[in-house]
Amino acid sequence: MAEKIENSTINSALFTDFYELTMAQGYWKNQMNQDVVFDMFFRRQPFNGGFAVFAGLDTLLDAITDFTFSADDIEFLRKQGIFEDGFLDYLKDFRFNGDMYAFREGSVIFPQEPVIRIHAKLIEAQIVEALVLNHINFQSLIATKTARIWLASRKGGIMEFGLRRAQGPDGGMSATRASFIGGAAGTSNTLAGKLYNIPVMGTMAHSWIMAFPSELEAFEAYAKLYPTKAIFLIDTYDTLRSGIKNAIKVGAKLVEKGYNFGVRLDSGDISYLTAEVRKELDKAGFPQATITVSNELTEEIIETLVQNNTPINSWGVGTHMVTGGNESSFTGVYKLAARFDKVSNKNIPAMKFSDNPEKNTNPGIKNVYRLYDEDGNARADIIACEDEVIEAGKEYRYYHTMVDYRQFTFKAAKTESLLHKVVENGKRVEPKEEAGKVLRKAHALMQEQLETLDASYKRILNPHIYKVSLTQKMKDLKMKFIEKRIQGESK
Repeated sequence: MAEKIENSTINSALFTDFYELTMAQGYWKNQMNQDVVFDMFFRRQPFNGGFAVFAGLDTLLDAITDFTFSADDIEFLRKQGIFEDGFLDYLKDFRFNGDMYAFREGSVIFPQEPVIRIHAKLIEAQIVEALVLNHINFQSLIATKTARIWLASRKGGIMEFGLRRAQGPDGGMSATRASFIGGAAGTSNTLAGKLYNIPVMGTMAHSWIMAFPSELEAFEAYAKLYPTKAIFLIDTYDTLRSGIKNAIKVGAKLVEKGYNFGVRLDSGDISYLTAEVRKELDKAGFPQATITVSNELTEEIIETLVQNNTPINSWGVGTHMVTGGNESSFTGVYKLAARFDKVSNKNIPAMKFSDNPEKNTNPGIKNVYRLYDEDGNARADIIACEDEVIEAGKEYRYYHTMVDYRQFTFKAAKTESLLHKVVENGKRVEPKEEAGKVLRKAHALMQEQLETLDASYKRILNPHIYKVSLTQKMKDLKMKFIEKRIQGESK
């Protein structure tokens, strides 16, 4: 059971939208199971931010390489009364046998660029759509939110305390995983600590203090139990009149024994109270005592407190980190980019049009390159045709994804191809690694790539917009589709 939780709390091929299955039967009935290519990309940055963090890949790889219909699943579909026996027999042996290319987990990503590219038979690619989007969208949202909070704290100590407010059991596990990628130093989620090898953290609740005859006795009991990890919650009754005074009394005895202590505030005017608490601690001769705060923290609140030099050592963040706060979802989509044509014996690019021009897709099989300047700063991401190579030291002209007048030329000191093959013929390309190692590598990559971004892209408010552009060849391909569309409408 533990292994299933580690990979996904849901381990059934029925974890897909019903219309994927009705379409799949239609493809099967009409013998339409040609090779296709699908892209996953997202349309806009969450939180009005300047970047996003790619997360959820490793759990997706677990799920997609173990995607099967059980006998019970088949029987459930049979009872719906719309699936033919022949199609249900086909599903009995269904596996994803395609290839997948993806950004590395923890990568900094931007709108419109394909972060996952799937090559598979049409039925396989269609059925796994919801699976791909579910794993990547939620975890990327939470990893991005956490990275914003981490940056707002000036890369301080962030503790994820959101399990009780998370979106159900799977949301709780996924959120903890993603928040660690985004910068959380640890979690209150004990199961995630075990399965993902993440540091577990926590102090006491107000109920602990209220269960004792007095606040002082509650602190004394806790200090006796956990002398090396004593952090006292001081706002149960009165932060300044009793909480901090009792914490100092008990903390003084710990310091005499060679230990340190800290305090936590979970309510009130954080800026004012922490300043007063710091004064009391320093006056009592405990400058080394730490202050932790919690209570509905957001990146905007944290940034303001940090800018005001509020004396806070670490942050406990729950609700807004694990739910996405004011952003309910990540705008990832999954669109057909090319299909194989038996007559011409080649892949034919496909493009989706919309009444909203920003929803028009980029056609064909694509690669993504990141361009760096001489100082190692990321300057732009470029969407190129599959057979293109963007070389360092060579100047190219690039075009806006909307194919309008906006364009620029740039000679990169370094180029990096961002899509890597992660699944081949339905199997992982690289052996599966221990979950904690995966998360630490993703966290390190997030830090590394954020360092390459100018500070203007990382502002919490009104960030600069990072360039995502098309090569000349990709722009010309897109224009052919647009011109054909215009000509068709004019007839």
